[in-house]
Amino acid sequence: MVASILGLLAFMLAFTFSLAASRFDERRHSVLAEANSIGTTYLRAQTLPEPQRSEISKLLYDYTQLRVEYIAARKIDELLIRSDALHKELWAQAAAAAKSDPSSIMIGLFLQSLNETIDLHATRVFVGLRSRIPPSIWVALFSLTLIGMASVGYQSGLSQTRRSPEMPIMALAFAGVLLLIVDLDRGQDGFLEVNQQAMIDLLNNIKASQP
Repeated sequence: MVASILGLLAFMLAFTFSLAASRFDERRHSVLAEANSIGTTYLRAQTLPEPQRSEISKLLYDYTQLRVEYIAARKIDELLIRSDALHKELWAQAAAAAKSDPSSIMIGLFLQSLNETIDLHATRVFVGLRSRIPPSIWVALFSLTLIGMASVGYQSGLSQTRRSPEMPIMALAFAGVLLLIVDLDRGQDGFLEVNQQAMIDLLNNIKASQP
């Protein structure tokens, strides 16, 4: 019976780890996708007429810098507020450019890139903050862990065997996997942070291209 409980616990650990790891991988890919989208939007903004070209270029630089600095400082609430404000300013400038030349193909392409950038922001918010392992899975996992460890101790007491030094090692191994799953599921709050190098490189490229 102890072996069955531990086997079920191992299955739950593998299942939960797979969920957490897939979400961590999605967060990594969303950073690269957003950096590429912002870079494309910035390049297409250079084809816009003045004064929208300068204004939008500055706003995109501020937007990229905001994401690099605020995520590093873990100021997530401030990041969301400032990002929404910059979205409105960018879209207002884009609308002004579209009104000046409604038939322009380049303005249409820019609007498409800007819309994709805003959509990717929503994707990062969902994947990074709101797509977490459900509480019911955590309850089942921790309950199975307690039952499994208690069963091992109970079986050892019934068999009247000496406490093996392998038992604490096994308990530490299960605890280590649990902590790793928790850390993977915490997004930017854990020790395993998503690499922001793609966004940092984009910020440096935009800074170098500005007059």
